[in-house]
Amino acid sequence: MKTLVNLNDFDLVQEFLAGRQSGLEILIQRHRKKIYTYILLSVKNSQLAEDIFQDTFIKVINSLRQGKYQDNGRFLSWVMRIAHNLIIDHFRREKQLSTVSNDHQEVDLFNSPRYSDKNVEECMIHEQITEDVRMLITLLPEDQREVVVLRHYCGLSFKEIAEQTNVSINTALGRMRYALINLRRFIDEKELSLVAK
Repeated sequence: MKTLVNLNDFDLVQEFLAGRQSGLEILIQRHRKKIYTYILLSVKNSQLAEDIFQDTFIKVINSLRQGKYQDNGRFLSWVMRIAHNLIIDHFRREKQLSTVSNDHQEVDLFNSPRYSDKNVEECMIHEQITEDVRMLITLLPEDQREVVVLRHYCGLSFKEIAEQTNVSINTALGRMRYALINLRRFIDEKELSLVAK
C-alpha cells in the first residue's frame, strides 16, 4: 500500500483495473477534499453532498470498468465533470418536483415570461454554449482551470480560492486574469460565438 501511494492517478487507475481495490481507495482519498468541497459548495447540504459524492464514485467505478475513461492526465477533472453532471441532475429533479401555487397571487404567475420554459431552440443554443465553455475551460493550464472552476462553478470568493489553493489572493487574481485572456484567445482561434442570437 505504501508504494501505491506514490503512484500517479493513471497508474492507480491501472491498479484498480487489474483488480487491486486499493488503487481506487487511494484515488478517492487523494481527491476527496476537492471533489466533496466542490459538491458541498454547489448543493449547500452536507448529507446531500455526501450522497452525490458516493454516487459520483459509483459512476466512476462503472465508467472505469466499462472502459469509458481515456486517460489524458486529467483524472480529477474527469471526476469533477461527473460530479458536476450529477449536481445538475439533482437540481433538475428538484425543479420538476417543486410546484408553485397560483392561488394567492394578484398576477398570474404562470402567464409570466419569467417562469415560462425556454423553447427547444433556446435550450439547444444554451446547451451548446455551455458545452463550448466547458470544452474551452479544459484547454486551460491546470492552475488557471482550477481558479475558474472554483470561482464560477463553486462560487468561491478570491480569498477562499487563495486559501483552498494555498496561494496569495494576488496570485489567484492573476491566474483568473490569464485564464480570461486565454479563453478569449481560444474563442477567437475557434471562431466560436458564445451568445444566443
